[in-house]
Amino acid sequence: MAKGYWASVYPATSDPESLTVYFELAGPAVRAGGGRTLSRGSRVVAHEAGITQRVVLIEFDSFEQAVAAYQSEAYQKALVALPDGFERDFRIIEGVD
Repeated sequence: MAKGYWASVYPATSDPESLTVYFELAGPAVRAGGGRTLSRGSRVVAHEAGITQRVVLIEFDSFEQAVAAYQSEAYQKALVALPDGFERDFRIIEGVD
């Protein structure tokens, strides 16, 4: 069975402190959903487009588990805690078997 991944790119994080409540809620929600953080992207070497945005990569045992974790009540509460105007590019990706 193919694994599932959450990939989040943060184009700009001018006020990282504003994410504290989100992180406090999202971390336990992700772990409860079976997610494991592989990278928080503090160090990025960029090629081609040259964009060194922060990237967070989380692994799940299956694509379905990744989708279910995102849709969970606990993670939806975390999303509400994202600050107004906060920008991120979030994707759920199916891995290769």
